[in-house]
Amino acid sequence: MELASNLSEKAKYDFELVNQAIGGSQRAYSDLMDRYKDAIYFLLLKMVNNKSDAEDLTIEAFGKAFKNLHQYTPNYAFSTWLFKIATNNCIDFIRKKKANLVSIDQPQDANNPVPMPTTIQSNTLDPEETLIKEQNVLLVQSLVARLKPRYRTLIELRYFKEYSYEEIADELDLPLGTVKAQLFRARELLYNILKNSQHKP
Repeated sequence: MELASNLSEKAKYDFELVNQAIGGSQRAYSDLMDRYKDAIYFLLLKMVNNKSDAEDLTIEAFGKAFKNLHQYTPNYAFSTWLFKIATNNCIDFIRKKKANLVSIDQPQDANNPVPMPTTIQSNTLDPEETLIKEQNVLLVQSLVARLKPRYRTLIELRYFKEYSYEEIADELDLPLGTVKAQLFRARELLYNILKNSQHKP
């Protein structure tokens, strides 16, 4: 596969990492994540204005990108491709979130006082979201065992069992703020474990 002539040295190095990752190198995955996780996080934070959502969306973006890594072509920079995935995933999230805010008690048509039937969005994951979650599990399950028990439990409840922050707080009898803070710390620890992984291709 030929590289586009206008790619920067940084983009060329990214392409080398992509090839190594496709070949099975955990180190390459770790390097790609480390190079862009902060930029992706702050981009998404501006879009959703919520730290917890931005953290989750960052992990989803990498999960989706890594799942489809074989589809990347070096006609443009890997970072461009990754940011597009993250942005599109975030737009979908915002759209679905807005859909959940539709009132089911008020008339939907100003010219018709009778409330119109409204389809209530299911809380179940659609097939694509399910794939993303499964990929997230695959990416972290081999690393979670290295965490301290309290962090391991939080990650398992949030990403393996799909608990909400509120459900985790109830399950562990912890304040909601503590759950969010410790989950953020647990994710940081996972990133660091992945970054410092000594796995070879």
